[in-house]
Amino acid sequence: MARSRLTPEREAELYGAVLDLLREVGYDAVTMDAIAARTRSSKATLYRQWGGKPELVARALRHDKPVMLGEIDTGSLRGDFHAMVDAADDCRMDRDSALMRGLAHAVHNNPELHAALRELLIEPEVIGLDRLLQRAVERGEVSADRPALKYVSHMLVGAFVARQLIEDKNADREFLSDYLDAVVLPALGV
Repeated sequence: MARSRLTPEREAELYGAVLDLLREVGYDAVTMDAIAARTRSSKATLYRQWGGKPELVARALRHDKPVMLGEIDTGSLRGDFHAMVDAADDCRMDRDSALMRGLAHAVHNNPELHAALRELLIEPEVIGLDRLLQRAVERGEVSADRPALKYVSHMLVGAFVARQLIEDKNADREFLSDYLDAVVLPALGV
């Protein structure tokens, strides 16, 4: 697919508009026509640049991430995890919680969205998390045969889902920091 001749500023503006539309009406109600109108773009340009709504949405979400896990390296696993939380913003997490729940629901009915999210958002983060954990193993912080290693991504996603279901609250920095110290790090023997 031909990638952007758009300026980084224009691309960021388009991604912001896509996320705003998703928050307003949800994935199923967002159309390429609505995106084109909101961004003052032609549908042909949108399809040429992104191929369709699933990839455009996934790329918008990827662009909106404040920090990529693979970029974090403080020299310790605890430091890396807390740097990840420190990079988050409570207001942003609160604002994006409903969006992510809506997308999780939309994935069940849209295999193209699921594939785009896995390829462009989930897999790069899992790879980054794996690198972060591998460095901890290489430093001797975590035993390579620790059973919890293969479930860290599940534990992290679970923190967001469980807090909403059990406490009817969105995950925030304080909760995530406590969760890392009480659940994830002990499971890894740290």
